[in-house]
Amino acid sequence: MSWELKKLSDCCTFIADGDHQAPPKAASGIPFVTISNINMANQFDFTNTMFVPHSYYDSLDSKRKAQKGDILYSVVGSFGIPVYMRETIPFVFQRHIAILRPNSTILPQFLYYTMLSRDFHMMADAAAIGAAQRTISLTALRKIKIAVPQMDIQKRIVNVLSAYDSLIENNQKQIKLLEEAAQRLYKEWFVDLRFPDHETTPVVDGVPEGWAYKPLSEVFDYIRGKSYSSKELSDTIGVLMVNLKSIRAFGGYNRNAEKRFIGQYKENQVLSSGDVIMGVTDMTQERRLVGHAALIPDMGEKMIFSMDLIKLIPKLTNSLFLYSALYYGGLSKQISPLANGVNVLHLKPEAMMKIKLLIPCERVLKQYCQLFSSIVARIEFLQKQCDVAAEARDRLLPKLMSGEIEV
Repeated sequence: MSWELKKLSDCCTFIADGDHQAPPKAASGIPFVTISNINMANQFDFTNTMFVPHSYYDSLDSKRKAQKGDILYSVVGSFGIPVYMRETIPFVFQRHIAILRPNSTILPQFLYYTMLSRDFHMMADAAAIGAAQRTISLTALRKIKIAVPQMDIQKRIVNVLSAYDSLIENNQKQIKLLEEAAQRLYKEWFVDLRFPDHETTPVVDGVPEGWAYKPLSEVFDYIRGKSYSSKELSDTIGVLMVNLKSIRAFGGYNRNAEKRFIGQYKENQVLSSGDVIMGVTDMTQERRLVGHAALIPDMGEKMIFSMDLIKLIPKLTNSLFLYSALYYGGLSKQISPLANGVNVLHLKPEAMMKIKLLIPCERVLKQYCQLFSSIVARIEFLQKQCDVAAEARDRLLPKLMSGEIEV
């Protein structure tokens, strides 16, 4: 089987990067995405993004407008993550993301799978500079050589691998619909107050009978995460450590961002499935992480959490309702502005404790959690399917891309 070694620049019409200036913000308009918006399906999640005016997007060079078949690639920080554009969607992306437009010599999806492979990541990492924040320049990226087979072989490889990605993508769409259903459920019951039997429930002092506004100091306690050094981290052994990267932008759990920790920790720093964590630091001025929460999934092993997070211990309610209030009810949006700092934002947990939250009566709380727990269970099932599919694809990927397995 004949595979030709070619520079990445010879496989693309162009390789450029994203917008170098801070774009103007807008209440609505065109999404502005960063590396943190890339989900586990290697696609951009537009659910919680900043926005820029339509006029700003229109003024951009055509090389900074992604279209179907392009590959976007993170080149700074969380570097080495490719995104394949399955359709043309208007959005603005930051300069930390490169854009590659494949030419006629290579299938866009074949190039995507090449850049998804461990071999390519190692070549990119070898060409990158920096220790704390790895960066690969466009010049270095263009010089990387990849193996390109004949077009018919490219097509067969893509057909095999894309079956796994299709399953992941379909599951992600279902998860998004479930998240939207959970959002509507919370709003209907606790914002619009159209909970079961609301028609016959008396209103006392502006709230349903048996409900009450309570300060967060009465709603939950918190535990700080584990401080650690790089020497206490491992690639292969140790307990899973949930960290700031485990929180998606503006809330929700980001799977597969955990680290491995081999040091000592306190028993109260252990996480269980269903626990709620909150970010208390943030390096983004948009406050994408600080004050935002995630619900811990069942990862099948012991987990702890880092110093950039706190674990919330419910007192008047339970974890499911508390997470719902933070993520779906907008409570995190009230908490996030309380963080202070210049380059790094820090949230003192004590600063949020006077904020009040409407706590429902026990009957409504129990009914809500029964419904919401079924949504959480379904999401968890779909996420595990995604993990299995991604693991199978990633095991097969290097063997196909090296020609070890012929198709």
